[in-house]
Amino acid sequence: MVHLRAWGSAAVLVTAMGCGYAFTAGKARLPPGAERVYVPPLTNQTPDAEVGALVTGALREELARRGNAAGADAPARIEGTVVRTQFGAVTPEASTYRLYLDVQVKLLVDGKVVAEQSARRQQDYLGEVDALASEGRRRLALRQAANEVAREIVERFEAP
Repeated sequence: MVHLRAWGSAAVLVTAMGCGYAFTAGKARLPPGAERVYVPPLTNQTPDAEVGALVTGALREELARRGNAAGADAPARIEGTVVRTQFGAVTPEASTYRLYLDVQVKLLVDGKVVAEQSARRQQDYLGEVDALASEGRRRLALRQAANEVAREIVERFEAP
């Protein structure tokens, strides 16, 4: 029975290796010196008070997932600005809305800019008869857009 399990485990390992899958340590492939990255609060140039904090938090979470998040003493930082948020009805009866989010950031290592990125995202959401419910859906769409922008930015900073 023990030999059967050992052969089964070996077969799974060989199969996984042959399919192109690989086991990685989970670290992002960021530029040299950016193995530990801090994200201070982003500047918010929009009238939406919470969007800067949402995108900052999403960037921190994305880096943490990849094992690269660090505190303020880190040698690398991602600094930037939330440039625009906008939303409006897409359909004539205002049953569907579209939210836009634009972010510009820089990756700095030891105070020097090593890369710059901008990301734009649009997110559709359903409107409600109740204004409070519509606002709740807008905020959920904004949170989802912030998460997608953060993922895109970190992936673009990763080295090929």
